This record gives sequence, C-alpha cells and structure tokens, in this order.
Amino acid sequence: MTQELLDTMPALRVGRPLVVAIDGPSGSGKSSVSKEVARRLRLAYLDTGAMYRALTWHCVDQGLDLEDAAAVEQASRDLVLELSSSPQEDFVRVRGTDVTDAIREPEISAAVSAVATTLGARTELIRRQRALIEKHHRRIVVEGRDITTVVAPGAEVRMLLTASEEARLRRRGIQLGGTQSAEQLAAQVTHRDAKDSTVVNFTQAADGVVTLDSSDLDFEETVDAALVIVTKVLNRD
Repeated sequence: MTQELLDTMPALRVGRPLVVAIDGPSGSGKSSVSKEVARRLRLAYLDTGAMYRALTWHCVDQGLDLEDAAAVEQASRDLVLELSSSPQEDFVRVRGTDVTDAIREPEISAAVSAVATTLGARTELIRRQRALIEKHHRRIVVEGRDITTVVAPGAEVRMLLTASEEARLRRRGIQLGGTQSAEQLAAQVTHRDAKDSTVVNFTQAADGVVTLDSSDLDFEETVDAALVIVTKVLNRD
C-alpha cells in the first residue's frame, strides 16, 4: 500500500520545498512515525525534542539551576550540539560527547519541561531549528510540539499526531522496555504534557493542520495514514 501511495505523489516536489511538520503529545508515536515518513519520502529528519533534551542534559551536567531562566537561556546559546538529520541513523552529541541514550534517561525526562518552558531558551532553539530546515533546502520532516504553529507554520504539510492517554502510556512503556513504574510513565507522558502546554498548544490542531488519531492504529497503519495525508495535501497544490 505504501508504494502505491508514493507512486501517486506529484514527483515528491523534486527541486521544490517539502517541509512536513508533525506535532503531538508524548507517546503519540510522532518520533518513530516521523522518522519512517522521512525515510520513505527520502527527506531529512529533525527531532526537535532531542534538542530540548540535549540542552537539559547540558544544564544538568553543568550543575545549573533549571529555575534560573537567565542561566538556562545562556546555556542554550552556548550549547555545542550535533544532531542526526538522517532517518537512517540516530545520534546526539553535546561538546563531542555522545548523549543519544543519556537524554532518554528518567532524570532528563523529568527535568526537560523546566528547560522547554524557559522562553529565552525556546527562542534560541527555534532559531536553530529554522536554520536546520533551511540548511536542508526545506526538504525535511520536522517533529515536535510547536512545529505546525511556530517553527514552520508555512510548511507544505502540517499534521497533529495524537492518541488516547491509554495508548500513549502503553506505547511509552513498551518503548522503555518495561523499566519504568506507572508513576514514572505518567511523569514522562501526561505530567510533562501538562507543563509544556503552558507555553504551546499541541493538543488541538490549528487552522490548516490535519489531525491523525493513531489510538487504534499500529505502526505501519499510522505511517500509511500519515502518507495519505501528505499525498492529499500535495495533490491539492
């Protein structure tokens, strides 16, 4: 089915911009789905959440007070970050140190909202995200929480990937290999969403944003549904 979908696309807009912006709450599957969509469309891939986690790791590593907005903002400017832009590989490096796994640890998951809701730091990371989109000639899948509304509101395709709380908690538990307690999972999913929603709305689709509810879909079905959205939007152009 996927290949049939790809065959109907208007030459994937070769030589023209194709930014696919995907937002969604924790555990909605947006990272894995976005990465696979990028792979199948042969586009670059940007996980903006990894940028916030990397900044959080940097702040914790430097012993900064995460409630000190000025210090966190300065850290965002000083951050030396290398991030994979290929859906075929996954790496995050801070000052040359591989933190790919470290940024997914519970300590960072519990602290990332404090950093992500620091407006000065958000401004700096948004600047970097927009620069990366341009670096890849605006042919990229970008996923996060404010991509469709703030980072790339002019993206050719904008969608909100969501799922029920039950589905999101179950998926995050599977992703973490059953190593987290129910309380830890809730902190990583619902509690973090509540904190982050104070600075950005990623639970309701803005005008022009297509909602994809994956509660009752498996991974392949969700990827296919996302590609259907891309196809329909592009075929309207």
